[in-house]
Amino acid sequence: MAASAPLPLEASPIAFGTDGWRGILGVDITVERLLPVAAAAARELEFSAPEGLNSREIVIGYDRRFLAPELAEAICSAVRGADLVPVLAEAPIPTPAASWAVVERRALGALVITASHNPPEWLGLKIKGPFGGSVEGDFTKRVETRLEAGSITVPIPGDTLRFDAMGTYLAGLKSKVDTAALSEGLQRLGLQVIVDPMHGSAAGGLSRLLEGAAASDHLREIRSNRDPLFGGNPPEPLAPYLQELIAEVRASTLAGRPAVGIVFDGDGDRIAAVDEHGRFCSTQLLMPLFIDHLARAKGLPGSVIKTVSGSDLMQLVAEGLGRLVIEKAVGFKYIAAEMLASEVLVGGEESGGVGFGGHLPERDALYAALLLIEALVEGGKPLGERVSELQQRSGGAAAYDRLDLRLRDMATRQRLEQFLTSTPPTEVAGAAVQEVISTDGVKLRLGPSHWLMLRFSGTEPLLRLYCEAPSDARVAEVLSWARELAEGI
Repeated sequence: MAASAPLPLEASPIAFGTDGWRGILGVDITVERLLPVAAAAARELEFSAPEGLNSREIVIGYDRRFLAPELAEAICSAVRGADLVPVLAEAPIPTPAASWAVVERRALGALVITASHNPPEWLGLKIKGPFGGSVEGDFTKRVETRLEAGSITVPIPGDTLRFDAMGTYLAGLKSKVDTAALSEGLQRLGLQVIVDPMHGSAAGGLSRLLEGAAASDHLREIRSNRDPLFGGNPPEPLAPYLQELIAEVRASTLAGRPAVGIVFDGDGDRIAAVDEHGRFCSTQLLMPLFIDHLARAKGLPGSVIKTVSGSDLMQLVAEGLGRLVIEKAVGFKYIAAEMLASEVLVGGEESGGVGFGGHLPERDALYAALLLIEALVEGGKPLGERVSELQQRSGGAAAYDRLDLRLRDMATRQRLEQFLTSTPPTEVAGAAVQEVISTDGVKLRLGPSHWLMLRFSGTEPLLRLYCEAPSDARVAEVLSWARELAEGI
């Protein structure tokens, strides 16, 4: 294993990103810093509560990271100090389980100790609102204002009410999906599901939901033990971190038993899959399948929400089924806002977050996994075949990849951003640019299912390059071209 990067000697300012406050444990995230943040968040949840919500409860959840259970216990004292009532999950839970508990208990909101898919040395805090999803930027700005004002809240130790948050959540999912029928369907298909929770807090969830499939060996889990180092990689559902799962799926299929791999990130709100041939399937391929299953097979209502970095296949499948497609900037908060405002069939982003209308305005990987299995059972074919069918029906296969490029410094980032905004390229790797889209960063449309997108991180000198093209070779060519462009400015 490569040596870790040296720890920064100073903590970063407390600032909320797209979903929560995260940092390096022991540097940014300490008990002294976490307690005031938790108290300010709890007070803001109380202050912002919708009319008629008279609860004083704040749900407290946590993942499987080092010190997460202990820090969750600590912030219960901060919530009591804010004159509110903490209710603590009795074991590590996926983040959507905290959101589910908020809605079911009609609580003010939830505070979840997690760093999601970040590297093992990170930890953080997510805030969930009373509607069962992440709070918006305006809310977290008010939390930051409270911290700057320095309002003093003294933590109050005491006994905390604990509850079976995981059991409650799984019972809720079972009320929405016929899990017994899914277990029978897997046995009928002869399909094996291999689950990789990446040592995270979704471990055991799918086995408990599909007990029949687990009992008949049509579902099994790997890497389900708690490992705060996550095997030495970030618990992020990306192909380089999933070699064990890919090998297991291929071995099962080669032995005459087609398999599908399902993977969850560290806190169980992101999903990816591996098809029967060992091909990694991000939500770029899963979202079209969800759209087809929910709109065609189940006839459910609503529009489709995709981010600007989402595959064209999502749009082609949705429009082929007569559904309105709304494109948003990158970030699930934009999808969640649409889910709260209108009737949505499904909304998803390329990095693994998917939410469903009639459920929570929240990414929920275990619920997504149930619907993925339901789609395979309904179609009577393994994942690779189902995806290939959709691609052929919608104009042919396309490839996709993303490259994260670390820039020299923020000045380089600003210079490159100014260049792309003022003089976007008219040609990319020999192809004429047909359209420039500036919803989020710069997206250069080159043809059907062929585009390049350049988008900057808001907090660090990082440029994300996204490309969809007719072949893997063309994707590599375009990303190489984009890298040269970025490094030459």
